[in-house]
Amino acid sequence: MDFKFDLIEKYMPFFIRGTWITIEISVASIILGTVLGLLIALGKMSSVQIIRQPFIWYINFFRGTPLLVQILLIHFAVMPLFMKPPVALISAITALSLNAAAYIAEIFRAGIQSIDKGQTEAARSLGMTHGQTMKHIIIPQASKRMIPPLGNEFIVLIKDSSLAAIIATEELMYWGRAMMGEYYRPWEPFLTVALIYLILTLTLTQLLNFLERKYALD
Repeated sequence: MDFKFDLIEKYMPFFIRGTWITIEISVASIILGTVLGLLIALGKMSSVQIIRQPFIWYINFFRGTPLLVQILLIHFAVMPLFMKPPVALISAITALSLNAAAYIAEIFRAGIQSIDKGQTEAARSLGMTHGQTMKHIIIPQASKRMIPPLGNEFIVLIKDSSLAAIIATEELMYWGRAMMGEYYRPWEPFLTVALIYLILTLTLTQLLNFLERKYALD
């Protein structure tokens, strides 16, 4: 195999640019997905059926349909209702955030429900409201247990951001495909892209391991 490093060197500025956009998409989607996921989890745990049901449907839809289909629907069908022409970067962040929120909601729900109900009853007996109990008692404890599954979801989200290339978002995979289309050589662009994704996911893994050890010692 004649591996041409000079082609990688030529495209490296584009790979660097794509990497930064991938990071931007991932960070924005993680933040939005986490906030939305917490709200959905709380909605799903509501004791009122009419409130709980829409959140259940939301989770079932986004977990039960392919992310690629969701990206295409949001970019070509939903976003044109709000902006013309739709911006690929915004569409990608929206789709990834909505998809991640469904999975993160289940992680939050499982983590919150894993805390002994006696702690909730004790907090309420002290005069704390439901919101205060969740904020000061339940969520701080549950968050420690949720670090590993949330970390896995964040890593999956970084890799799933590569699907944004299908709507011409100029992230990392977009430039890998562009290089492949220009030179018709798969090894150089896709191995480079794979290596950069590996660096990103391993960096996040190390950060999450540090947080897990830190909270385990608290």
